[in-house]
Amino acid sequence: MRVFFIGFGQAGGKIVDMFIEQDRKLGTNSFRGIAVNTARTDLMGLKNIEMKDRILIGQTLVKGHGVGTDNVTGARVTADEIDSIINAVDTRGTHDIDAFVIVAGLGGGTGSGGSPVLARHLKRIYREPVYALGIIPAPEEGRLYSYNAARSLTTLVNEADNTFIFDNSAWKNEGESVKSAFQRLNNEVVRRFAVLFRAGEVGKAGIGEMVVDSSEIINTLRGGGITSVGYAISEVLSTRTKQQKGIFGELRDNLKDKLGTKKETNEEVLMGEDRSAKIVGLVRRAMLGRLTLPCDYSTAERALVLIAGPPDEMDRKGVEKAKSWVEENIAGVEVRGGDYPVNSEYVAAVVMLATVGNAPRIKELLDIAKETKEEVIKSKEKKSNMFEESVEPLFE
Repeated sequence: MRVFFIGFGQAGGKIVDMFIEQDRKLGTNSFRGIAVNTARTDLMGLKNIEMKDRILIGQTLVKGHGVGTDNVTGARVTADEIDSIINAVDTRGTHDIDAFVIVAGLGGGTGSGGSPVLARHLKRIYREPVYALGIIPAPEEGRLYSYNAARSLTTLVNEADNTFIFDNSAWKNEGESVKSAFQRLNNEVVRRFAVLFRAGEVGKAGIGEMVVDSSEIINTLRGGGITSVGYAISEVLSTRTKQQKGIFGELRDNLKDKLGTKKETNEEVLMGEDRSAKIVGLVRRAMLGRLTLPCDYSTAERALVLIAGPPDEMDRKGVEKAKSWVEENIAGVEVRGGDYPVNSEYVAAVVMLATVGNAPRIKELLDIAKETKEEVIKSKEKKSNMFEESVEPLFE
């Protein structure tokens, strides 16, 4: 899947920077990306996005210093300068892409306010689907951030074709520094979504038996709303056995050669069963474990199951069983899936739960925003001026 990433704001820019870095290391050229921000220092801190792909907006209004967590100003600046952003996208080329993905932290100002505006204009101009990957803040980050995120998300779900959510509060560790926490969380985001967006690629490991191409991802996401992604990983059995093999393993192999192929065939059948069970177990762990957005998976309307790993570890029967298990546990009946062969020492399972109907964290975020709004209104009403009954001013 060829994706055009737009990193909006500080968090979005850093995550897209990591996507581009990974793409360069693998040499796949699947990802293209730009970063948009109102703060010059945030853009200068990026390492992998080229300077010409870093777009500074709002210079006349905020002088390159950012919008200071004011997402209303972020939205206004983006609307004023939407032409320059669209021109930057056009210049990088869009003829061969499958989808746009806007990445933004929804608690701040620039990405929170600007991403819904950009999503609306991209949908108006291009035929490709426009998705958003929104990072929602933990409650400890402050009520202002939760309020911003609620307002942004409420708008974004109506503008984007689908919105992936990553919830910081579900992934934070106690006692972790802010810098290391955000770096680790960004790594978690990139690890999951890079596997998903690369599905269907033809690499050195060959083509999968059940290919998941971009059209299957797009069809799974077509219902709109919010989407959560599960991920699980397991070390390849063969790498462990190779390391532990030693002289006894070699003797066993020699004995197997002397006994003939019948025992080998039986062992292959058993290994096939092991691979099948391993894939089903991985998919269960991915869906029942820590999702990018904790939610009631049984309310998902559609799902996609992707198994990535060495070709020898792929098992068609296992993928089919895993898909059936997911279908039994979600609200809808549309479950797509397949394998993605890669040269790796691990097997990974990605489960995409699309158009989720119940996510307690989103409800909590909306409740915090509602309370914050009410308190702001009350504080304005109660606001007193210590100079109200004081001496007369020099002039009115």
